[in-house]
Amino acid sequence: MLKLGYKLMSEEHGPLALVRNATRAEQAGFDFAAISDHFFPWLEEQGHAPFAWSVLGALANATRRMALMTAVTCPIMRYHPAIIAQATATMALLSNGRFTLGLGAGERLNEHVIGAGWPGRGERQERFAEAIEIIQGLLAGELTNYRGRYFQLDHARLFDRPNSKPPVAIAAGASRPRVLPAAKATPSSRPKRAAISLKPSSPPAAPGRAMPKWRCATRSTWKLHAKPPTAISAGP
Repeated sequence: MLKLGYKLMSEEHGPLALVRNATRAEQAGFDFAAISDHFFPWLEEQGHAPFAWSVLGALANATRRMALMTAVTCPIMRYHPAIIAQATATMALLSNGRFTLGLGAGERLNEHVIGAGWPGRGERQERFAEAIEIIQGLLAGELTNYRGRYFQLDHARLFDRPNSKPPVAIAAGASRPRVLPAAKATPSSRPKRAAISLKPSSPPAAPGRAMPKWRCATRSTWKLHAKPPTAISAGP
């Protein structure tokens, strides 16, 4: 079934105007509204760049039927993926299940502001794959600790989380081979790291103990890591 969406251009409108435009779009019959998540507008003349997640909270209260989503959020620099997972869970509750998290690998325009530089494509894709694993795992309630090459979690937990995991959509331009496995696999269906371990002779964890986490990359990619990242699942 064809669904029509309305793009909330946060580069061209302030927060109040965005909420007003979204309510009018719902009244006009649009099925969903997608908001850009930028720190800067594309052109200075556009004149706006409100915080998208504050606007989304207002939209959840101002609309009743229309689905909402980010188009798109970059979870590799400005935001830690755990914060995006928390924001997503909160939005899912505020919107009564109408929220979809749209993710992308970002661009220098918005991410350089934290002063950490702008990595090359390979590192961005690796960061993005780790971020997706963290977000999916936290939203599903199956991940608490994570030790990646770029990101870590320390006993993380989302206390306010919907019963059904909010959907996560990946921007087409970010759908690289390293990213797609992390995006497609649900946390409960992910193979344990033992299946692709660098040390296949290592004994599996005993029942009731935390299991090492899988990696979405191929075994050859593991060689890039002097110390392979591991994570601990909160589930069985």
